[in-house]
Amino acid sequence: MAALKLNFDDFDEVDYDLIAIHTSLEDYRLAYMINQQLPIILSKNKKNVEVISKFGEVLFSQFSFFDDTKEISWHLVQNKNEIVNFKKSTDRNLFFNKEIETVLKVFLLPEYKKVDYFLKIENDQNTVNIEFILKKLNTITNISTVYIVNPNTIKSKNNLIF
Repeated sequence: MAALKLNFDDFDEVDYDLIAIHTSLEDYRLAYMINQQLPIILSKNKKNVEVISKFGEVLFSQFSFFDDTKEISWHLVQNKNEIVNFKKSTDRNLFFNKEIETVLKVFLLPEYKKVDYFLKIENDQNTVNIEFILKKLNTITNISTVYIVNPNTIKSKNNLIF
């Protein structure tokens, strides 16, 4: 019987563009301002992006829009989130045997810790003008910078599967 060989390179094909956004805006305000600048209508997705980290399950908020005419899917995803961890103090001090609350920062893409949000544009036909989108996003007053991220350089790109 002949042996079949499965080549995983076929599954690594990147069919999306990724834009990094640096801003201090809340996610809903950023989505609203992006809707004002681009011909899309991002709305809060009921399902958050779920990532399993060494600290446990972490949820990242997501705003989505699907353009039926061009068959383009847009996702605005937060990159930073905080999880609260409780542990008992084992040190012999004033707080011995008390639960201590610690807040840990977790990132969707740990390689880009300074990025606040990612705009993922799933586009098979490359009909989106990324330079135009960058110019429009740069006109939003509270965005400090935007730039294109090469998805092939991301180590944790599995976190972008949603």
